[in-house]
Amino acid sequence: MLCFGEVLWDTFKDGKQVGGAPLNVARQLLQQGVPAYMVTRIGNDASGKKLLANLTEHNLASPLVQIDRSLPTCEVTVQLDEHQQATYIIPKPVSWDNIKLKDDLIERAKKASAIVFGSLACREQTSRSTLLNLLSETKIPLRIFDVNLRHPHYTPDIIETLAAMANVIKMNEEETNLLIRSRSTSLKDKILEFQKKYQTQTICVTRGEDGAIIWHNDEFYEHPGFKVEVVDTVGAGDAFLATLIAGLLMKLPIGLILEKACKVGSYVASQRGANPAPMKG
Repeated sequence: MLCFGEVLWDTFKDGKQVGGAPLNVARQLLQQGVPAYMVTRIGNDASGKKLLANLTEHNLASPLVQIDRSLPTCEVTVQLDEHQQATYIIPKPVSWDNIKLKDDLIERAKKASAIVFGSLACREQTSRSTLLNLLSETKIPLRIFDVNLRHPHYTPDIIETLAAMANVIKMNEEETNLLIRSRSTSLKDKILEFQKKYQTQTICVTRGEDGAIIWHNDEFYEHPGFKVEVVDTVGAGDAFLATLIAGLLMKLPIGLILEKACKVGSYVASQRGANPAPMKG
């Protein structure tokens, strides 16, 4: 399983934590017994060395983690509103904007059962070209597009290109409303319009505290979510996605996958940061 894209430091008022959606997904996948490899690039600086040490500690350091000699390691400012919803100030260019297509990456991709990628790492030409070439040159069976919009770091053209290359798409309700212009106010109608356009096998829309809905093989599945006291929402969607991916790889029933994904996502929202200690039970 490959997780392509950004690794970074999330900077809160009270300190820094390792983050980045693909990294959060990879960490959660490993916790759930799914082998995962990060495909990313970090800077040759103090922040990068600390980040690499963290990746090594969590079994995510490999030759697929590239080192950039000029661009810095990314440090993101995280702002939490009164509802503990996060917004992000993301600098550019940074090291993960410059992920290169190398032979070892192509060879690993040829053996991969799945790849997850998002829109943020595709904001600059080099990393975007690497991902698109990787998807074009390999036959990875499960291709998961985590929409993960971060204004102003995306364009409609990039979203359309990535959506067309995925067979699983995950987005939140706000992103659905941005991407799908429809006369209907029904979320299900919007999902069906999206599916008709891209012929996607599986579409998942998360709804925060209201759970999530999945369209899979001509059928809808819904879960109302689990009520928790939210500490912050950083990484909750990534934990949900990792659980969804693990379930799909194990070919579990979709309803069961959805329930577990909502449970794990809610647990992470009830903890500080994106990668708390694993949930018990």
